[in-house]
Amino acid sequence: MTNAPTSETKLRAFAETSARRRRIALIPGDGIGKEVIPEARRVLEAACGSKLEFTELDWGADRYLRDGTTLPATAPEMLSKDFDAILLGAIGDPRVPSNIHAADILLGLRFKLDLYVNARPCVLFDRRMTPLKDRTEKDIQFIVFRENTEGLYSGIGGFFKKDTPDEVATQEDVNTRKGVERIIRYAFEYAQARGLRRVCMSDKSNALNFAHDLWQRVFHVVRKEYPEIVSTHMYIDNLLMQMVRDPSQFDVIVTCNVFGDIASDLGAQIAGGLGLAPSGNIHPGRVSMFEPVHGSAPTIAGKNLANPLGSILSAAMMLEYLGLKDEAVQIDAAVRAAIREGKIPADLGGNLGTRETGQWVASQLATH
Repeated sequence: MTNAPTSETKLRAFAETSARRRRIALIPGDGIGKEVIPEARRVLEAACGSKLEFTELDWGADRYLRDGTTLPATAPEMLSKDFDAILLGAIGDPRVPSNIHAADILLGLRFKLDLYVNARPCVLFDRRMTPLKDRTEKDIQFIVFRENTEGLYSGIGGFFKKDTPDEVATQEDVNTRKGVERIIRYAFEYAQARGLRRVCMSDKSNALNFAHDLWQRVFHVVRKEYPEIVSTHMYIDNLLMQMVRDPSQFDVIVTCNVFGDIASDLGAQIAGGLGLAPSGNIHPGRVSMFEPVHGSAPTIAGKNLANPLGSILSAAMMLEYLGLKDEAVQIDAAVRAAIREGKIPADLGGNLGTRETGQWVASQLATH
């Protein structure tokens, strides 16, 4: 067993030593991000009162089109020094067809802040929300941990003879021993700290013989350090089938970047849809970023139609990370109440707008 501080130890130390007034960087971004982040802030202010201090950053398509700025060069250092967490709305705008600003901001922050854990809770709040027949809330409550800084999204590759009949395109699947071990270990530590019984690692080592052989070997080494946890392996195609067939068999799933992207989206859908899906981009003990899973949805932007619950639940994840667990629980309970009582937007079957949904959730919280 390693003597190095565990990720859970780092998280506790971070939460305990962080200033009482947590400093939050808000990046509304583009499209509906500009609508859902104000509602998340409204809910945070209702739950936390003066415990939080907000600074809004104007990084997004408007800024890029105005002066060419995507992610300022000083951003990683500034965020690490001046803030405890980041709450991001959504990035992407049809006025920037290449989406260069989106890649620079979102992937730039993940890579430059080394946010190696992508955490995607898949929790069914109300059985009416799942498309799976006869499944209840107790059947769908797991989390997907996706390696967030390597794999096929590392950006290594290129074109040869582009736009000709002989074109060749390559994309490298980059996996390091350090990267694979730390995400697998994080999954086990998370399960251990919360009394969860099962960790499932997923790969495609039967076809990706080199890159995912590394995942196999590291998994077999790390799992021995956690004998009290039932550790299993599934190839990614089987994992996706099993998530639909019987999601109750999972507590914690850990996998690579691209497979985690796919599996967590499926998990979100069986738990009620992307509008309810929160996520965290985490480096234990450092400034980390939280965001709803949905995109910028430019076709409904500015119409008060966007679902703010994903951003509100992401804000609750952020509070838990910062050590404000009671407030996080209160927000979670308020969202559950909104769903139960039908105080929800149209994409979930309700008739409230973005602002009205945020107002209702905030009204359930007592200011501290």
